[in-house]
Amino acid sequence: MNFTKTTEQSSHYEHLEKMSVADLLANINKEDKTVPLAVEKALPQIEALVAKTVEKMKLGGRLFYIGAGTSGRLGIVDASECPPTFGVPFDLVNGLIAGGDKAIRRAVENAEDDKLQAWIDLQEHGITDSDVVIGIAASGTTPYVIGGLEKCNSKNIVTGCITCNEGSPIALTAKFPIVVVVGPEFVTGSSRMKAGTAQKLVLNMISTTTMIQLGKVKGNKMVDMQLSNDKLVDRGVKMIMGEIPVEYEKAAELLKEFGSVRKAVDNYNK
Repeated sequence: MNFTKTTEQSSHYEHLEKMSVADLLANINKEDKTVPLAVEKALPQIEALVAKTVEKMKLGGRLFYIGAGTSGRLGIVDASECPPTFGVPFDLVNGLIAGGDKAIRRAVENAEDDKLQAWIDLQEHGITDSDVVIGIAASGTTPYVIGGLEKCNSKNIVTGCITCNEGSPIALTAKFPIVVVVGPEFVTGSSRMKAGTAQKLVLNMISTTTMIQLGKVKGNKMVDMQLSNDKLVDRGVKMIMGEIPVEYEKAAELLKEFGSVRKAVDNYNK
């Protein structure tokens, strides 16, 4: 299959080693500014995937991200933030990476080249056609991801992807592809940079919009967040004060009694 890997094309900049620190930073920043504009062009694709994800999750389905290297790690970051931010179960949004958990910190040789392993990993989580699987691959050619999506398609499981190369195998495999074309990287081929930023922005959109649609935000507040440290407890107390006419001490008592902002406010208003 012939397609243009813009993520692998030569950087617009030459002789990086001769640039000053100031010039390096300015030019990286210049390139980074193009990423949100590239994401904007993909908004209709993002909307289609989110709408389908919400539909499935309202019926009891789960969301899975599969990826390798930087892409896999970004999926894990997004998935791991959903329980503390939105108070959802830890198995509602799941991030899987080629090479398993040890690959989160260190690269596992050839793990991304195994086209069968993603489906094995998904089966360990009891994947069904109620779920949604999103493959993440900047290049769009990662065998681990492509193989997983192909198997999901054969099992009538909803598939999406986030990639940065138009016409790539992953974009042609996923039923709901998201293609964010960011162009050449500042350091040629270093897709952890603009491509990684684009993937992170899209993941933020997918998980946040889905959770809002599932009722996990009230107004603009994370009313179901887990109260896992003093900062979040203080934030929760102030959220309660913003919703009902009580002072800090009373709000703190309500939060301690009911365990969440939503429950504290709802019980006070009964």
